[in-house]
Amino acid sequence: MKTLLTALFLLTLQLFTAQENEVYADGVFNFTENKNQKIFTDWTRVRTEPGVNAQILDSLQSNQQILILKKEETVPVLQLGERRANWYKISYQKGEIMTEGYIWGGNLSVGYRNKNGYDFLFGLSKTVDRKNKSLNEIEKQNIAGIKVMEGNTLIEEIYFDTGRGEELSTASFSIESNHKLQDVEFTLKAMVSGEACGIGTYDQYVLYKDKKLVALPQLMNVGDAGAYYHSEEYVFPNDKGGIPNTFILKVEDMETDDKDREKKKRSSKTYLWNGSSYKLK
Repeated sequence: MKTLLTALFLLTLQLFTAQENEVYADGVFNFTENKNQKIFTDWTRVRTEPGVNAQILDSLQSNQQILILKKEETVPVLQLGERRANWYKISYQKGEIMTEGYIWGGNLSVGYRNKNGYDFLFGLSKTVDRKNKSLNEIEKQNIAGIKVMEGNTLIEEIYFDTGRGEELSTASFSIESNHKLQDVEFTLKAMVSGEACGIGTYDQYVLYKDKKLVALPQLMNVGDAGAYYHSEEYVFPNDKGGIPNTFILKVEDMETDDKDREKKKRSSKTYLWNGSSYKLK
């Protein structure tokens, strides 16, 4: 009996360890079957089978449109840095030829838009090591980017930090107005979020003018319901209380004490926009 219990314990331990070691895909790379997507990473390899050891059929450039045929869930998720994604069976057209193959989902755009004849791609390019000065330790940091494309030609690109793997549950990419900022055609807004208590949400505003991209200071929001929160937002000229050619970064922090009383702290920074760049007032 003792031998049987020992065997069952070891089997349970092995199963638990296997579950702990399993890699799950990040939500931002969860693409819908039978839907078009865009390649974000240049020289994305198309393979005969899902996996880095499979034969390479082709390579695709940024802004190539592909059709998602199937998410491959029977093969392990591939993790590169903090990016975790499934393999996908796809089809695409080059010239008059339709081809099928497999690509890694981390090389796809997590959002794309078209305006005034240009394509705007939002994706995650890599993971880097960054030193956290307050903790005096190295942390993993994902780098995201926005590309402006005219067909196959790259017009402009810009890159920015966008959190860690745990903060890649959801993503959005939208085009907003120019917020009444001088000479700005429109504003791009890229967001990633962990959608959980204590996990940050990052909002990146990028101004578009004369085929150039200007990234504003990134916004970060995080909180734990009823315990604390940190919120950041912009007040633009077209908002209530906005000032011409000025945008204001408003920050609010709240935490509860041991008697559940809320303590709030507010601060702000004012930035001046001159039609091509900004500076802190």
